[in-house]
Amino acid sequence: MNIQTKYHGETEINPENVITFADGIPSFEDEKKFILLELGEDSAYFILQSTVTPAVAFLVTSPFAFFSDYQIELSDSAIEKLKIENKEDVAVFGILTVKEPFDQTTINLKGPVIINSKQKLGKQIVLNEADYHTRHGLFQKKSSVGEGR
Repeated sequence: MNIQTKYHGETEINPENVITFADGIPSFEDEKKFILLELGEDSAYFILQSTVTPAVAFLVTSPFAFFSDYQIELSDSAIEKLKIENKEDVAVFGILTVKEPFDQTTINLKGPVIINSKQKLGKQIVLNEADYHTRHGLFQKKSSVGEGR
């Protein structure tokens, strides 16, 4: 299956890898089908690309790669909605806001994207943790979550 993408032009994807967001993503509730594309080989960054609308694409990364003390706890309803049976099937991503220069880029730690890679289901959740922000400096000097904004 071929789709048009924001960053890679026309790209062939495997339909079995399409991730369903039953509720869409906040502000993009009509977008239900996404694919996770590599930004480049061995890159820590990915593109969460709508399979329908080429302009709807989010640069994402694992928050754990940048913040060693980042923790989330999923509600029972999120676990049920995503049909999570094993934590090994769960991938967590933060949506990035790219800044110029790139070292000013921020990550949304307050609203991580949770993907059940086995069931191909996704959801963006909102955490109640006070230390997490929607625009947390990705490259802040300290790797502690609570020390940046």
